[in-house]
Amino acid sequence: MKPATRTRPSKAPRAPRPDTQTQDPGDAYVAALARAALDDELLGQERALDTLSKALGSGHFPHAWVFYGPSGIGKCTTAMRVAALLVDPLTVDAGRIACAPTRDSHSARLLRAGTHPDVRVIRAELASSSADRELRERKQLNIPVGLLREHMIGGVDSGGGRLEAPIARSSALGAGKVFIIDGADRLEADGQNVLLKTLEEPPAGTTIILVTRSVDRLLPTIRSRCQSVGFAPLSAPLMSRWLDTKLGEVTGTSRAFVELFAAGSPGAAVTAVELGLQSWYEELVPMIDRFARGECPLELADRMNDIASDIAEAAIKRNENASKEAANRDAVGVLLAVIGREVERRLHASAQNHRALAYWAQVPGVIAAAERNLSANVNQKLALAEFVAQWSMLTGQTL
Repeated sequence: MKPATRTRPSKAPRAPRPDTQTQDPGDAYVAALARAALDDELLGQERALDTLSKALGSGHFPHAWVFYGPSGIGKCTTAMRVAALLVDPLTVDAGRIACAPTRDSHSARLLRAGTHPDVRVIRAELASSSADRELRERKQLNIPVGLLREHMIGGVDSGGGRLEAPIARSSALGAGKVFIIDGADRLEADGQNVLLKTLEEPPAGTTIILVTRSVDRLLPTIRSRCQSVGFAPLSAPLMSRWLDTKLGEVTGTSRAFVELFAAGSPGAAVTAVELGLQSWYEELVPMIDRFARGECPLELADRMNDIASDIAEAAIKRNENASKEAANRDAVGVLLAVIGREVERRLHASAQNHRALAYWAQVPGVIAAAERNLSANVNQKLALAEFVAQWSMLTGQTL
């Protein structure tokens, strides 16, 4: 099914109502996204920006989108930049064509404060501040349908109360409304199904952007109702430029590790530095060597679990709304990514050694299986024990 489009109205949008400025302290996450979208350069995403610029300038901008690609490369920041253009009454054609929102308007100020009434960023962490007790007490591993009802589509909550649909409200500033679902691959199946009708026929002037690192986790019926735009990791020269500008104090072996782990993702580079991943990497490498010698380092599962707990604890200190369970799962994902980057390095280094190449080529599949188990909410310790067992069963030794 081809995504529907809407034609931009020819009449001038009404002026912002004077009561749109709120005393709400604002959503800090939205505010940080808005500052990056309005004030920073989006590196390495020229193809995606070109697609969006053409659609914005055409007057027939599809109302439903999927932005997909690896984590930390600017998908959600770009979604916020698009939102800034669509919800600002002062946006002009030149700004649409250049995908360059106005930086000093009333709408831009509201975005920077995280208080814009026409922009919502829905993510699993919002459950911690939900009015619904059942949602507050969930583990926040996924985005439940109840969170969609509360922040977007309305309906009935877990207590039988009726929820107003935020998506049905008129635009407060008179230009448009944008709903961004960050981590859309974490939408539960019932939530995706409930979202179908809204994606097909949203209220006039409403745009929905699903941001995901794994487009395959979205139902085909979801994807068919959306225009898709892919985002790619930064090239090595661009990544080096970004590191020089943003993390210039990271040098030597630390810089080499950050470049290895980031793999073209600025977000991953920040994660590596903030969490001190290099020390964990140096601890894990000898265990990887043991696998390559045909040994089975059984202690790896327990050690990864302990390290993940340390990383999760640090993450929770930085974000008081974070769920302990979700932080632990994300931390294990980070450790699997650390191991994955080292395996990729060895795979490339084995290009002239067919025996080694055949061995290392098997390991990414084992890592992917562990990631799937974690996504399916398999017990973390069991998933890690299975990971170690499966890796140790691979045939062929390299050392």
